[in-house]
Order: sequence, then structure tokens, then C-alpha cells
Amino acid sequence: MSLRVRIAPSPTGPLHVGTARSALFNYLFAKKEGGAFILRIDDTDKKRSDKAFEEDIKKNLLWLGISWDDSIRQSERTALYRKHLQKLLEEGILFRCSHTSAELAQEREELIKNKQTPMHRCKDRDAVLGGGILRFKNMETAPVVFHDEIRGNISFDPKILGDFSVARDIDSPLYNFTTVVDDIDLGITHVIRGEDHIPNTPKQILLARALGHTELFSYAHLPLILGKDRSKLSKRHGAVAISQYQKEGYLPDAMINFLALLGWHPKKQKAGERGKGQEEEIFSREELIGIFSLHAVQRGGAIFDPEKLKWMNGVYIRQMNVGMLANLLLPYLKDEWRKQAESDGLWWGKIVILEQERLGSLQDIGDRIGYFFEEPLVKKEVLMGGFSDTVRIASHLRSIQKIIEGCSAGNFTKDVISEKVLEYAGQHAKKEVLWPFRVSLTGKKASPGLFEVAEILGKKTVLKRLEYAATLLES
Repeated sequence: MSLRVRIAPSPTGPLHVGTARSALFNYLFAKKEGGAFILRIDDTDKKRSDKAFEEDIKKNLLWLGISWDDSIRQSERTALYRKHLQKLLEEGILFRCSHTSAELAQEREELIKNKQTPMHRCKDRDAVLGGGILRFKNMETAPVVFHDEIRGNISFDPKILGDFSVARDIDSPLYNFTTVVDDIDLGITHVIRGEDHIPNTPKQILLARALGHTELFSYAHLPLILGKDRSKLSKRHGAVAISQYQKEGYLPDAMINFLALLGWHPKKQKAGERGKGQEEEIFSREELIGIFSLHAVQRGGAIFDPEKLKWMNGVYIRQMNVGMLANLLLPYLKDEWRKQAESDGLWWGKIVILEQERLGSLQDIGDRIGYFFEEPLVKKEVLMGGFSDTVRIASHLRSIQKIIEGCSAGNFTKDVISEKVLEYAGQHAKKEVLWPFRVSLTGKKASPGLFEVAEILGKKTVLKRLEYAATLLES
């Protein structure tokens, strides 16, 4: 039988990091082994399932570059579930439990109080009853054992499972039952999912046996994703929906690279094998497929680090073609800025080249380049930069103004500007000259290369801003 894996998200919310990571590991494993990757939408929860969330899941999986070979929707398979439920009921493998929710809650409370496993074993499970929840008649006595590709052999005492629920009624199957029916029907060979599903596994094994599936699935339970404080990942750790990362300007290849390293560590390559100077943690999609292995997945929790994600995204931004990056950045500009950038692509390209090395996400661009599009807010105290002699600083600005006036507008390049300004600065306290010059042009204490900024702004704008700054100090 050819290898087949699946991812089974519930459309009760948008695609998040945990589900995306599980989808990626299944996808990489299938591609590496030449198998099939199936998308199964678990939408049997009619109250909470939403078509919009299903579309979000599909859209963002595709944005990440994770495509599937086939897909199904559980809500369209109720006849199949009903057929198997009816068969198991007739065989006496399932039974209808008449205990009320209040009785079950009281039983659970007493078991927990007595430090016992909270499970239900029905005393009248052989009674012929018309209604009630459908339960599995657990007659198993031998340990339920399965091999986990990541964790080794795992064993469960069947007593702790009790007579577990399978369906609310003949038309309302529950997760463990639909999962097993679908995995068998779709020919799934490997079940790769989060470690929070380990307690479900023995129940699903017993159900699979009852349905006549004698060959056990191969299981691999991935480590949970944790915040930096090692608690369960949540929004306070920076984890949001994948669509939000897309909006904030994270690149799909960077997200894939980052998600792949959440619990998986590739074997270190020999020196020079991946290319001189290449970062050890940076892998192309093709490389990930080529070296992925379940045996390299860790058992302990994987730490989600937003700072590392942003660093990695910056690596991918720096590797991008400038023209492509320039187009990707346009939606993150104010409308009037975008129009100006689109009208002068060469000028916009120079700004992109200047900022490319400094971006952690595409969204960052808007906070950095306002002074190219509009007059900056220049404050007197920032211009002074801690210097005390206002007259002296103003004099330096007037001297730079004369130097700029002497530059040819047709040859107003960073090399020409830097040669002339640095010659003057070398005759004085260098910082006293360059600091107010930078603030005059940008309004900021720090910026990309001063002379590159001056070249992009152009002679006319540079003179205008020097005049304003000098006058501000002289007033």
C-alpha cells in the first residue's frame, strides 16, 4: 500500500500555527516518501463549524505552499458513519447508554475526588434501550500497545478507557469514531498529529479493530508548541492566525522554514555541504522535503519565538530580487506614497535597496521611510543631539548647505556628496557635522546611509531641509 497521510482541521476558527505545523510535517513526509497528502475537514460540529473558517484554512495552506492531493468534508459522509454505527450496534459492539448528563457528571466528580481516572463503565450496557448516547462496549483486558515513530512504544491499560462514547445518536458520530472510519476508508497509512491526541489513540485502535481493520496505522505524535515561558502557546506569546502573519508582511517561505523547525531538527550537514556562509537554520522548501524525517522530530515541547520568526523573515527578505520586493512592499505604503512610488519605479527601487537589509517584515517599511515622501518633523533638541553650542551647529549646517549648492544636480550621487561633506567634517568634530545633517534630512536619530539618503532625496530637497534646520536653530 502506498503511503497516505492526512491533516484534519476543524473549521471552528482560522488556521493557526499548531495546525499549520502539523499540516507541514504531513506534507513534507508525504513528498519525501512519494506518498499522498489528504485534507479532511472535520466539520461534524454543526454549531461551531463555519464555511468562512474552512475557506481560511484552505486559502492559507495554499499561501504557505501546502497543497493536497485530495480532500473530503465529514459533513458529506454521514451516511457512511451511520452505516458503520448501525452495524456495530447490531453486533453488540456498541450500546445505548441511558445515564443522564447529571448522573455522569456526579460519577466523574466522585472518581476525581477519590483520585481515580474519570471514566464511565455502564452497568446496564446489555439492556435493550431505545435512546441514549452510543458507547463502545469495552471488553478489552490486554494492554493496548502501539509504536510511536517519535516516542517509541506506548501502552494503555484498557480499564482506564471505560465504555467511551462514540456518537450522540445514530446521526451524530463523535470525533474518535469519524476519524477511524475516515482513516480506514481513505487508506491512511500514517497518522501524524499533535501529542494532545495520544489519549485518543487507544480508543481509535479499539474502534479500528471492531471495524475489521487488522493492520495498525503508523503513529507519530508531534510535540506541543509552547511559548518562551514554556506554557501552552497563546496570543500573549505572539501566536496568531496564519492570515495575520500574511497581513503583517511575513513571507510564505520564511513561515514554512520557521514552522519546520518547531520540533524538528535536521542532522547537521558536513562542512561546506550546503554552501559556504549559508545559515544552518535556513532551508529551501526543496531542501526540507529532501532531508525531512520523523526520526529527527523531538519529543519535548517546541518553543515558539516571535523574534526568531522575524529574524528568519528578514533573511528571506534580503535574499529577494529587488524588483519583486519593491512590488510586495507597495500595499504597505500610504495611498499617496504608493502613487508616488508607482509613478517613479527607479526612485522607489533605490529606497527599497536602502531598506532591504533592515526589514524584518514587509509591514516595517511604512515606519521607516516617511521622510522620503513628506517633510520630516525636525525638533531642535534632536538636531542638537546633546551638543551645547547652537550657533556652532547652525554654522555647520550652513557650511554643508554651501557644499551642496556647489554640487551638480546632474551628478548628485552619494560618492560626490560624501567626498565633499566628509572633507569638511574631517576639519571639525565629525559628529557635530554629520549628526545635524542626518536629522535635517530625516528627522531621526538613526537612518540608513546618510549620503545614500541625500542622493535619493535629490539636491533641491536636501537644500530645502538644510535651510529649515539651520533657520530653526538660528531663531
